[in-house]
Amino acid sequence: MAGGGLSITGRAGGTEFEAKITPILIISCIMAATGGLMFGYDIGVSGGVTSMGPFLQKFFPTVYKRTKEKGLDSNYCKYDNQGIQLFTSSLYLAGLTATFFASYTTRKLGRRLTMLISGCFFIIGVVLNAAAQNLAMLIIGRILLGCGVGFANQAVPLYLSEIAPTRIRGGLNILFQLNITIGILFASLVNYGTAKISGGRGWRLTLGLAGFPAVLLTLGALFVVETPNSLIERGYLEEGKEVLRKIRGSDNIEPEFLKLVEASRVAKEVTHPFRKLFQRKNRPPLIISVALQIFQQFTGMNAIMFYAPVIFSTLELGSETSLYLTVIPGAVNIFSTLVSIYCVDKLGRRILLLEAGVQMLVFHIIIAVIIGIKVTDHSDDLSLGWGIFVVIMICMYVSAFAWSWGPLGWLIPSETFPLETRSAGQSVSVCVNLLCTFVMAQTFLSMLCHFKYRIFLFFSGWIFVMSLFVFFLLPETKNVPIDEMTERVWKQHWLWKRFMVDE
Repeated sequence: MAGGGLSITGRAGGTEFEAKITPILIISCIMAATGGLMFGYDIGVSGGVTSMGPFLQKFFPTVYKRTKEKGLDSNYCKYDNQGIQLFTSSLYLAGLTATFFASYTTRKLGRRLTMLISGCFFIIGVVLNAAAQNLAMLIIGRILLGCGVGFANQAVPLYLSEIAPTRIRGGLNILFQLNITIGILFASLVNYGTAKISGGRGWRLTLGLAGFPAVLLTLGALFVVETPNSLIERGYLEEGKEVLRKIRGSDNIEPEFLKLVEASRVAKEVTHPFRKLFQRKNRPPLIISVALQIFQQFTGMNAIMFYAPVIFSTLELGSETSLYLTVIPGAVNIFSTLVSIYCVDKLGRRILLLEAGVQMLVFHIIIAVIIGIKVTDHSDDLSLGWGIFVVIMICMYVSAFAWSWGPLGWLIPSETFPLETRSAGQSVSVCVNLLCTFVMAQTFLSMLCHFKYRIFLFFSGWIFVMSLFVFFLLPETKNVPIDEMTERVWKQHWLWKRFMVDE
């Protein structure tokens, strides 16, 4: 047997697949998951720079004037500006478009090469942003970053799901989300540090440091192995078999190899995967995946991560204090994602989502009540003590999201589609996610201006609805091999089994 490490066995319909946790498996997964690091940095950095005075003064002078003159506008409306929102949201609109091209490249060129393309887009976008002299240059840079996000979000979750042994697939897949949370915290620390740089150029360093995770992703894509699924799907049977032997650390890979070959044969019979995706028998995973992407964004988490410094500034906590306080939810985000990695393959997906739904609902309501009482349009009765309490409540909310809807929103879609529609299904999932992210990023500051504290009640309503959806309609996928989802999950569910007939 090749390699060493912890041995695990995945049972699938009476067949046992032998697999060890090999060094090449761990290294490949870690390197691939750095795509999440870049995505997370983008999420965290946008809110930070838009709260920096020199950045606002150069690109958004009207907003800068509002933040400096008290009583000029409502506390909730200081940052209500379509240009600022476009700076944040343009990335996700570009990602939405890019994901359709990424669907083609992941299928025809492989997961690994798609990640390399993503890294190249990231690097070019970083250079333009850091050197931006006007708003147009800034937006073009964000669009290129968005193309990188579209390719990375398409390829990385697929890569991790396909390369991981069944019993630890959930934990390894969540490495992508863990890297997102690390990227957010990294961005928060950078925002706080660069805001102190004299001369007003700290924001350039903030945007330029995005090159660090971009280079990591590019180098990672050069050195990781391609997934056996992708190699076999593209006709490289011997290469696929050899990679499978390496990542499983065993010579006893024939049963799993034959199963992948059969799945690939079925997949090749599908000439129009998107048309196939919308057939009746494929609607259950499609509906689940689309719903999860919508719900993930309407928990309000990304809006809070995008604009946390802006929210804290709205509460009159001060610009520097706001950037410092943003670090705390970022750290909570990471530790709670580690909880998910530990629990997801032990407790399952459903229990984490349901528990988190209750927790997020409660703390959203508490935050709304406190802000509603303490902060009005033109006066602020929110002392530093109450401000810290709000931050703690936000941290409790963030922790629930980080061990549930954050990672599982990516994990479940990546593991539920059959091979013949997996790339197309992942493309639709990423597209819906980025569309909803774009909507949230483009409208949140305007919603904050008009809804005020009630914005948190708005998110609470969505959390209640999505918890009901999970309770009644989401099946458990823990420890089920990807290629047996139809037989062991969808055909066993009280509702979805009605769709499992050929048209």
